[in-house]
Amino acid sequence: MLKPKVVFPQQFVHDQPIHHGEEFGVLCWNTQKLTETTNFQRVLAGVLANYPCLFLLLQEAKLTAKSNWLLPQWSYAVAPNMQTRRSTYGVLTASQYAFTEAQARLSNKREGMFATHKSYMLSYHSLAEGGSLLVANVHAINFVRANQFSKEIELIKAEILSHQGPLIVAGDFNVWSRQRRLRLLQFCRSVGLRQAIMVDPHHIKTYRQHPLDFIFYRDLSLLQTSAIDTNKVSDHNPLYARFKL
Repeated sequence: MLKPKVVFPQQFVHDQPIHHGEEFGVLCWNTQKLTETTNFQRVLAGVLANYPCLFLLLQEAKLTAKSNWLLPQWSYAVAPNMQTRRSTYGVLTASQYAFTEAQARLSNKREGMFATHKSYMLSYHSLAEGGSLLVANVHAINFVRANQFSKEIELIKAEILSHQGPLIVAGDFNVWSRQRRLRLLQFCRSVGLRQAIMVDPHHIKTYRQHPLDFIFYRDLSLLQTSAIDTNKVSDHNPLYARFKL
């Protein structure tokens, strides 16, 4: 598995902006590379029927060149962290709003156990009244020392700090220790982010009693949340948040 050389695949088929006062759902899910399986697609369809979304933020997504598992209804972009001859793996941000920009990023550091990078996606979505919503879909680096973890989080901070307007930062942050969790919370305070507290938090993936998955937000009204029990389709459960601009 090699360092990816291209952003692949991606598709932009929507042109509508987000209007002031509009509500939209966000689903965040580490999919454990199961996106192309029939069972995952069936469960995802059921989740979306019960929790309507206009944003999908997936980590550990797997797609092949011929994959068409969600493509007709969504605009999307992938930030790969691994590529083989057949498949691309990484974070996938999908939306039924227009993308004005999608920027794929790789961690500077490789993970010690597998010698692979982690990736994150910065996507911008236009607002009808001007400006944009910035969405950062993050799969944070693991298997490195806390200081290196903090340096990688600081790189994300440097990219989003200058953004004026609404902001969503979500994903699997791999904060499985108190030290890592504190550094993530420091990052959130420094850019004015609030945590979307989940209903049924016992469904959130934990390690060493620390939750790993989060949705943070700024300059949006939080209307509803849920950590959704999917009977272990993945080793993580999806998180859902509904916002109003």
